[in-house]
Amino acid sequence: MVEISSDVIRGYNDTMILYILRKAPSYGYEISKQIKQLSDGKYVIKETTLYSAFTRMEKNGYIESFTAAPEADGGGKRRTYYRITGNGQQYYKEKCEEWNLTKEVVEHFITAEE
Repeated sequence: MVEISSDVIRGYNDTMILYILRKAPSYGYEISKQIKQLSDGKYVIKETTLYSAFTRMEKNGYIESFTAAPEADGGGKRRTYYRITGNGQQYYKEKCEEWNLTKEVVEHFITAEE
């Protein structure tokens, strides 16, 4: 089975995270779970990669973090959630356009033969 190279996908981790945050604020574990689910298990984002992306995107103004109280049932601890900002929405759009161009270029060099 072919695996996705981390070098290939690295530039699009932010895009995947922002895609999820466009729907609703979320927290690290839930975001990583959704990435795995949406990729049909073909990509599992490492925790260090995920939190590095959060730090970078927050510094760049694409997301913001906030702390939420534990669930109403009293279980669990306070979680750090992330939400996309207006700048993050714009960045997501730019990354989607970049991906379409990248895909168009690379497809010229991919063949079904061999």
